[in-house]
Amino acid sequence: MAFLQISEPGESPEPHTRRLAVGIDLGTTNSLVATIRNAVPECLPDSEGRTMLPSAVQYAEEGQIVVGHEALAHRGSDALNTITSVKRFMGRAIADLRSDAEARYNFTTPTGDGKGPLQIITRQGTLSPIEVSAEILRTLKTRAEESLGGELYGAVITVPAYFDDAQRQATKDAAKLAGLNVLRLLNEPTAAAVAYGLDQHAEGTFLIYDLGGGTFDVSILRLSRGVFEVLSTAGDTHLGGDDFDAALAKHAFETWALTRALSPTGQASLLAAARIAKEQLTKDETATINVGWGCGFGSTLDVTRETFAAITQPLVDRTMACVKRALRDAKLKADDIDGVVLVGGATRTPHVRTALEAHFGKPPLATMNPDEVVALGAAIQADQLAGNQSGDGESHLLLDVIPLSLGLETMGGLVEKIIPRNSTIPVAKAQEFTTFKDGQTAMALHVVQGERELVTDCRSLARFELRGIPPMVAGSARIRVTFQVDADGLLSVSATETTSNVRAEVNVKPSYGLGDGEIAAMLQSAFASANTDMQARALAEARVDALALTTALSNALVDDRALLGDAEFAALNSQIAHLKTLIEGSDHRAIVRASEALNVASTEFAGRRMDRAVREALTGRDIAKIV
Repeated sequence: MAFLQISEPGESPEPHTRRLAVGIDLGTTNSLVATIRNAVPECLPDSEGRTMLPSAVQYAEEGQIVVGHEALAHRGSDALNTITSVKRFMGRAIADLRSDAEARYNFTTPTGDGKGPLQIITRQGTLSPIEVSAEILRTLKTRAEESLGGELYGAVITVPAYFDDAQRQATKDAAKLAGLNVLRLLNEPTAAAVAYGLDQHAEGTFLIYDLGGGTFDVSILRLSRGVFEVLSTAGDTHLGGDDFDAALAKHAFETWALTRALSPTGQASLLAAARIAKEQLTKDETATINVGWGCGFGSTLDVTRETFAAITQPLVDRTMACVKRALRDAKLKADDIDGVVLVGGATRTPHVRTALEAHFGKPPLATMNPDEVVALGAAIQADQLAGNQSGDGESHLLLDVIPLSLGLETMGGLVEKIIPRNSTIPVAKAQEFTTFKDGQTAMALHVVQGERELVTDCRSLARFELRGIPPMVAGSARIRVTFQVDADGLLSVSATETTSNVRAEVNVKPSYGLGDGEIAAMLQSAFASANTDMQARALAEARVDALALTTALSNALVDDRALLGDAEFAALNSQIAHLKTLIEGSDHRAIVRASEALNVASTEFAGRRMDRAVREALTGRDIAKIV
């Protein structure tokens, strides 16, 4: 009997076909990509088996862009062109830089006056943090497609819960520039809760303490029957493991009493040495900061775990202040928390765990790798959003929150909050406003984000105008303003005059993100350069092969000149010289043709060398012993 495979109308006739979806943790220090294989989330390694990709991009000589471990190796020797911790610059302005460690590059703005989106000057031109982040995401996308053997359907990309609208939009722009279809932006603590909750089958109220390389987040979630509800969130986008490194580096600099400010290379070397010592102190009671300044001069300093704890205790106290604020917002006490989940490599710091245990009266949960848990949770969410049914047929619901209030500027430069922070997303809220003057026919609307009462203390997101309002007495018009926040935490705003139905709206594209036209131009540039890049690669490969051939053959002619007649010797030397001339040019096809011709011309010579070698090897030997 023959069996027919059938499906419901509108469904794929191949129900077992899975869409390739991944979760990406775009981190400050390291980034990871994960997927679901055999119903189990796992991080995808590179060709050398390493799952973590250092979030480092080097803009090297001759237009080369190096990402990851190889780029990180040049942080000390090429400091101004090796960009690390770029996540801290996403959606930021130069005025947002908080420390010398953050200001270690040459920054500018599009207008050169210090206002507007921050940009980084490199030997390959002026680049936005979005473009730098896109290189990291592009590398992870390539790793995933090579590992999974196909083109990605989409990705869930994680962001700190306390990222504002500008930072979220910048992250989404970077993903688009890297050629990724973003299924959703997911808050990092929520992703960790998904991974932890589904892996441990936990239920209850949990606090997610996420201390990464450049950002800190704390979220309180209630896990119940597959529903992940975020009760509150708090954090600091200028606090992370980088700040612990900087504090230790500052201590060393002051202890050594160095009299001159460090160069960018010196700063990078000191920070790298401080990071190594910090990581050593998670295992040992003492570590040594060892920095080579060049010219045979260096400095060393022994640091104890106790000293490190004293130096960085103010940073830990800042995280605990956020923890207490999140508890207050959720209307909970420390005793109401069933467990504290650790996320981020910086949570390995011993006095961080001590502070949490002292506050909650129980040790934090560390059953999962804090470096990988965010990417694993994102992979679980990506698999669900791609429409791949889990093996047990179960799914989960995420009820995330917006981290910072959204509102409008009103008269006097005040902020009227429309959507308060910690509102569950997606969300839509509306409020009515009116005119200020008699006969007013237009209204300017200024959308802002933040918790302060004055517009000057909040972040400006967008401005737009509602025109065509019927002239009325002041206070008579009714303008209904609606704010909508999607599942990615991105905002759209509309305004309608209710008596005339005059309407205006804006999809908020913060000034520190990229416009659709800019992204399209960058993508078009990338596509336009694809042929040029391919030709450059072909030329480089042809030159390498030709150089290897000419070097080997020249050495052989010196060693075995006697095997050739004068005419043969002259002919080969002539072809070698011709190929060396072509290597200096830019015609890769000519190099390839000349290399092939030289290979053919030298075949007879290679055969004679082989015959001579065999004769020398067999001379004077007994054939029976050889056999």
